[in-house]
Amino acid sequence: MIRLIASSDRASLLALALAALAPVGAAAQDAAALYAEHCAACHGEGRLGGQGPVLIPETLGRLKGERLEAVIRDGRPATQMPAFGEVLGETEIAALAAWLHEPVEPLPVWGMAEIAASREMSGDYTPAAAPVFEPDPMNITLVVEKGDHHVSVLDGDSFAILDRFPTPYAVHGGVKFSPDGRFAYIMSRDGWVQKYDIWSLAEVGRVRAGINARNIALSHDGRWLAVANYLPRSLSILDAGTLEPVRVIDVIARDGTPSRVSAVYQAPQRKSFILALKDAPEIWEIATDPDAGPFYEGFVHSREAGMVEAVGAEEGLFARRRILLEEPIDDFFFTTDYRHLIGASRDGSRGVVVNLNVGRVVAELPLPGMPHLGSGISWTMADGRRVMATPHLKEGKLTVIDTETFEVVKVIETLGPGFFLRSHENTPYLWADVFFGPNRDVMHVIDKQSLEIVRTLRPVPGATVAHVEFDRDGSHAFVSVWEDEGALIVYDAATLEEVTRLPMRKPSGKYNVWNKIRFSEGTSH
Repeated sequence: MIRLIASSDRASLLALALAALAPVGAAAQDAAALYAEHCAACHGEGRLGGQGPVLIPETLGRLKGERLEAVIRDGRPATQMPAFGEVLGETEIAALAAWLHEPVEPLPVWGMAEIAASREMSGDYTPAAAPVFEPDPMNITLVVEKGDHHVSVLDGDSFAILDRFPTPYAVHGGVKFSPDGRFAYIMSRDGWVQKYDIWSLAEVGRVRAGINARNIALSHDGRWLAVANYLPRSLSILDAGTLEPVRVIDVIARDGTPSRVSAVYQAPQRKSFILALKDAPEIWEIATDPDAGPFYEGFVHSREAGMVEAVGAEEGLFARRRILLEEPIDDFFFTTDYRHLIGASRDGSRGVVVNLNVGRVVAELPLPGMPHLGSGISWTMADGRRVMATPHLKEGKLTVIDTETFEVVKVIETLGPGFFLRSHENTPYLWADVFFGPNRDVMHVIDKQSLEIVRTLRPVPGATVAHVEFDRDGSHAFVSVWEDEGALIVYDAATLEEVTRLPMRKPSGKYNVWNKIRFSEGTSH
């Protein structure tokens, strides 16, 4: 039987059909309008950040789906992010969250002019002629508190807090210090670089060197600061004294592929920066020596003494040298002489050893479980062997490797995957957290000679404990209770007994001036 549809019903069905076809474009327009009304004032008209962080797919990797919707609906405690649950409906919140995960097109430009325009120097900053405090300036430890985006300046002798200052949103990549230990450089995921004068206990200024950045490195002489960027795909180089931009290097592989920079590292003995390229099978070395090079892109031919024929030579300050590989690698560990680096393969199942002098892979290592080589540390065994150890992000173990033969010495089983390792030349132990999984409240203490776990600490049952740093002489270890209402726990590094506990807001990385500028044994670099 055929049922006739009345004209009024046909009109209703047509309206429903049109509504079904329209939501993609309309929802995007509605979400854009919602963003302009409620978000742009803090996060910028182009979603590239302002008072609030950048809101693009490259920076929202950990806030997918319902998690991002929850942040929009409920806000963020102890921040300026308000709750919009009473202003926006669930449908509007879902549409806005989905729209924020759409890429920004065209890709924004962030070059020399944009960096220079973002530079903000503190008008009331006056450099002190000497430290304005009595404690040893070489035994100062900076503690990053992610809970409310601050850094605490800790006296390593009395454990007193000398200052607590605000940082850019989402500090990442570790604090770096000038060679004399006076200035600290701090970077956020949004590309802001902040300079702080420890002697004066005052901020010097800040500048935005990228839109989505990974980490920073300071040159061997303290003159240049390099910033590794995901967006744009570039390496920004700043004058470390003034924070002015001096060079923006577009990172493009030999075959023309633009690449993100996973990380940049200082190689002091080589007077260079080493870059890990995320999207291309290359390592870059950027000279910080004005007499460097020449570095050639291809073969060099010479028919007589003193004559060289080659194409694509670079020399002098910031000259680039390419090291070509079979596949991209990142997350490097360097031997103490910076002759070799160990990099993790993209599939996270092995490591490769690259000789930086000859520019090629010379060995492979069995490193399943995604090694976190950036947190690797090294020390000397009683028999004179130099070894390194790395945690694994997906397996509960540490791998110990001989850095001369590149053979695995031992695999130490732990209670879960870890993220950080730390030690010191004056302690017989290395400390390893168990950052992931149900045993995240555990800290292992391991004898560096026997390679056996001698103590398993559980200072706050159920709370994440992570990232150890030592004071200048290695007599005390600082451990983070990585929770919003967390703490910094001070341990006697010899007896492994707790000394004191300092309340802090989600403390994460801790960086001792002396240990970092002297490349203390057991410190990741």
